[in-house]
Amino acid sequence: MKKRFGIDIDGTVTCPSTFVPYLNQAFNLNITLDDIKQYDFMPLVTVSEKEFSSWFTKVEPEIYSKSPLASGAKEILKSWEKEHELYFISARGSHLLELTKEWFTANEILYHDIHLIGSHDKIEAAQKYDVDIFFEDKHDNAVDINQELGIPVILFNTPYNQEPTPEGVIRVNSWKEANRWVQNWMENN
Repeated sequence: MKKRFGIDIDGTVTCPSTFVPYLNQAFNLNITLDDIKQYDFMPLVTVSEKEFSSWFTKVEPEIYSKSPLASGAKEILKSWEKEHELYFISARGSHLLELTKEWFTANEILYHDIHLIGSHDKIEAAQKYDVDIFFEDKHDNAVDINQELGIPVILFNTPYNQEPTPEGVIRVNSWKEANRWVQNWMENN
């Protein structure tokens, strides 16, 4: 039976360490993904929020256009595109829509829609598309979506999302593990 999948992009479809080399270069750091213990980068840099925001606004098109895929994401998404509807819902700003679509085309990933909401509150978009399951890397988003919509949320395990999760938020370490969970869920629903 065809399902609608709501899927975050950054840190979920793209590699969670995408931002690390940019942060290291711009702020003279020497960090790895393991050093990022919360979703916010501010504790890692020694500039004001205003300076960081200005830097990020300037480099985000480059970062997003060159983001590497998370390991295994392409293969699993390609297998799902034949059987399910894929709705990519991201906190990216809407001004990045064309660049984001180009990235999906270049990486040969099909989608039913890409919705860039410009904030981390994805509940409204998930409701709009009536998604049956969501895939996320931001802990509070995963919990909020699960609690508000009553749907399972697959949380991709990263150093920055280690808070406890409720039963309906399923922590996975890879796209293959996510796919196994989805297959089992599909058989039982």
